[in-house]
Amino acid sequence: MAEKECGFAPLVFRLHGGAPQAVREVLLERGWEEYDEEEQEEGDWNLYWRSSGFRNSDYKNILPWQRLNHHPKITCITRKDYLARYMRRMRSAFGAALYDFSPAAFILPNDYTKFLAVYTKNRCTDGGKPCYWICKPVGLSRGRGIFLFKDIKDLVYDSSVIIQRYISDPLLISGYKFDLRIYVCVKSFCPLVIYMHQEGLVRFATEKYTLASLDNLYSHLTNTSINKFGLCYAKDKERVGRGCKWTMSKFRCFLHKQDINEHLLWHRITNIVTLSLLTAVPCIPSSPNCLELLGFDILIDASFKPWLLEVNHSPALSLDCPADVAVKKGLINDIIDLMNYRMTDGFRQKGYLRKRYSRSGSRYLQPKIPQEFLLPKTLHANPSGKRSRNQSISTSSSSQHTVLCCVNDCTRNNTRYASCPVHPNSKHSTSRGHENAPYMLEEMKGKVESEFKMLNSTSQSHKNTPSSLCKLPSLQIHKLMSPTVPWNRRTQDRDVPPCRVGDFILTFPFSEATWKASQDQVDVKAVVNEVRKLTNRLTSSFNGKNRTKADSSQRCIPVRDTFEFLLWGPKDPPLLSECYSSDSETK
Repeated sequence: MAEKECGFAPLVFRLHGGAPQAVREVLLERGWEEYDEEEQEEGDWNLYWRSSGFRNSDYKNILPWQRLNHHPKITCITRKDYLARYMRRMRSAFGAALYDFSPAAFILPNDYTKFLAVYTKNRCTDGGKPCYWICKPVGLSRGRGIFLFKDIKDLVYDSSVIIQRYISDPLLISGYKFDLRIYVCVKSFCPLVIYMHQEGLVRFATEKYTLASLDNLYSHLTNTSINKFGLCYAKDKERVGRGCKWTMSKFRCFLHKQDINEHLLWHRITNIVTLSLLTAVPCIPSSPNCLELLGFDILIDASFKPWLLEVNHSPALSLDCPADVAVKKGLINDIIDLMNYRMTDGFRQKGYLRKRYSRSGSRYLQPKIPQEFLLPKTLHANPSGKRSRNQSISTSSSSQHTVLCCVNDCTRNNTRYASCPVHPNSKHSTSRGHENAPYMLEEMKGKVESEFKMLNSTSQSHKNTPSSLCKLPSLQIHKLMSPTVPWNRRTQDRDVPPCRVGDFILTFPFSEATWKASQDQVDVKAVVNEVRKLTNRLTSSFNGKNRTKADSSQRCIPVRDTFEFLLWGPKDPPLLSECYSSDSETK
């Protein structure tokens, strides 16, 4: 490949069964190669993508050039009953006023007595006015098993479920109910680093909203997996159009025409994401080189208050409609960029040993290395008759690879993890930048070539001498073992993260104080206090901006933090420091 000739090696991805096809398409478009377990060594990959969770051993044995698309124990926030328990604890610890974005949940059958008491109280205090409830199985997704009721005699279940008060006054667009699918990427839990994507999906019910028929799921649920089977799915619905999805950009245009404070709405949604993830921080262990894509489902009611419906593990990345294509391909590209691949990651184990070799000189390539390990890999026959990926390289490059194998053996116990230039496959334009190969790799290549010239005659003599073939190493491929590249996991992700990567906006930390509070062990209490302060500042500032243009001409001096952070949500996200008013600072 051209990348190999120019000094680059392509990154390799590994997909588990059930992984989205869109991930494969995007990675191949970026110049990646797919992992072949029959031809490549066990750890010879850069990204392992699964829809389900990983084993504990996968996290324990992760290597510095590898990334996983899940954090361990993330189900503590994505499973409905677990999320309800943690929300209950945070509500009692920090007050119902702060955690008022999720209706109180009852986990049945354990909380049946509590639910019955609340149900009875509501019927008595509301003077017989009906109160609507929604029941969800805790172990199912995509809207399966969900039903609504207002009379307790209709509550029938055969597994663990949660019951919440149904938000019966949602904001409607031309009479259709909708919710927002917000894509959130948690790059690290220690320190806590949260990114929210600017593009998301607006999911519509396909029949007009009415409380007259609670059993009509096409009117009350917005899950695409349900509504795509509805009779009205393909019809051209008023303002909604065909199908049941909008992009977030189209929704911004709708909001712009409403008489509301858009910035305050976006900030409230950001608070929901931050405060929800804080519930999981004490439960999730630190794991380097992992990140998590979550799907937050947000409902907006008639008073423009956002509500958290649920948090989705491995949100669907299938491309079922034009809105999916517009949102999800860019989302996947930005996720790969967030993984921050370095130049040496493309070479995997050999790349990290090359880095050590380029810094230590050629003293490891002295004649004390057994000659049989210096033979070109082209002498090694493949018993299966297949040509491996490594055997497709020319004779000269194969000999250079053999020299690097010697470096592997000699530096196995001496290698450190070090930061390197960003890999070209980690950016959107994968076909550019080859002429800008780093000086480090060029110097390393020259050293390897000079050493190869010294050893070439020896290698060729062994190649042509039948008696020397008895010294060839075993034909069996040695599996890559994790201890070969020791590295300091605790030094990862300690730099201040960039405020924007593609369309991902950094929403936590949002100040120097929250960055310090999230180091090592996250100080949840300190973070919650900072969230309160920020909310008070922005609320005061946003309310003050609802004036005439004459009043707004009296500009306030923005309060700037040491770091610059953006407000997620608006089409052109402003700096948070520009949203503060001097009036809000004095309060």
